[in-house]
Amino acid sequence: MAKKTIKDVELSGKRVLVRVDFNVPLDEKDGAQVVTDDTRIKETLPTLNYLMDAGAKVILMSHLGRPKGKPDPKQSLDVAAAKLADILGKSVAFVGDSILEPAGMEKVTNTISVMKSGDVLVLENTRFYPGEEKNDEVLAKAFASLCDVYVNDAFGSAHRAHSSTEAVAQFAPVAVSGLLMQKELQFLGDELENPARPFVVILGGAKVSDKIKVIDRLLEKADTILIGGAMAYTFKAALGESIGDSLCEHDKKDIALAALDKAKKRGVKFLLPVDNTLTDHLDFAAKKLGAISATKPGEGIPDGQQGVDIGPESIQLFNAEIASAKTILWNGPMGVFEIKESAKGTFAMAEAVANNSSAKSIIGGGDSVKAIKKSGFSDKVTFMSTGGGASLEFLESGTLPGVEALDSKCCCSCGH
Repeated sequence: MAKKTIKDVELSGKRVLVRVDFNVPLDEKDGAQVVTDDTRIKETLPTLNYLMDAGAKVILMSHLGRPKGKPDPKQSLDVAAAKLADILGKSVAFVGDSILEPAGMEKVTNTISVMKSGDVLVLENTRFYPGEEKNDEVLAKAFASLCDVYVNDAFGSAHRAHSSTEAVAQFAPVAVSGLLMQKELQFLGDELENPARPFVVILGGAKVSDKIKVIDRLLEKADTILIGGAMAYTFKAALGESIGDSLCEHDKKDIALAALDKAKKRGVKFLLPVDNTLTDHLDFAAKKLGAISATKPGEGIPDGQQGVDIGPESIQLFNAEIASAKTILWNGPMGVFEIKESAKGTFAMAEAVANNSSAKSIIGGGDSVKAIKKSGFSDKVTFMSTGGGASLEFLESGTLPGVEALDSKCCCSCGH
């Protein structure tokens, strides 16, 4: 059942508590914390602008980093509040006091009481509370007491059943999704439920175990699945091919074979790399490779060598499938894209996806988004998810705790 959004509820004059994802990267400059990438803040602007224009009193909460349930000045949201004020070009209030302390709750409620319609307040890091990650009801009720409407616009945190993402929705008078959350659900849910065909899935990354549930679910829907990254070597090892010293989950080879068998039975084209870029040494921390070589189609990887990218024949093979697609889902790089010499496969996929202007192209979060931004083609894809782990879990199960907790739309035509 579809979830209600901020467009389905009355907002004028209402206290609206919004769970956003302001988990932004910070760095120290001149003794102060500064935001080094404000992308996540900017992604909330459609929701925030809608709420402000509708006359809501906008109260924001988010986690930042991993303070482990204790206040840490270096992980305070005051810096994010200041950045938001710069972006909005207006004053943004910040209260760093704990709402579980009587004095802190009084300060927060007093601040909210004097807010005017369209004003914005940022609360302190939700993970400063030890109960946040335990989905504590006492904390959730305290959050809920601050609002007339609760909004979850933090898709990237919706896979976690925390007090600010799941339990609070049970106690708030109204609980709906924001516009960013709605967009995520549309593209990762509705658009992939009945995709235009051919539906081509590109999956990469390190481990089969991280994505086997996604693979299994997508085998029900995809016409073609293209496998790259280190997970490809687990599939190759399962087929008895030589993979040298390449990263491999040997204990998952039976799972890989089961996926290949399912693909065969369902008539899904399941393509592995036919050639690979190799190195005799990978120093990921230093972003350096040793001597580089390559396999030819049909050749195994010799001992002492490890695969770090798909090769040119694989790129050509995969590109042909992508070019004919009408729906594309991409999650995971084809190799160690952080290093120039092993980034060709990943960037080639980015270019191929971007060049297919007739397809809906959905980038499933995490490293895939980083890669396509780094490639320079991010403005040519249909949608980039803000979720990493959340994207994978949603693709696996079709729902998330933070989504499930929101109010559903009525399935009839009454408009409720």
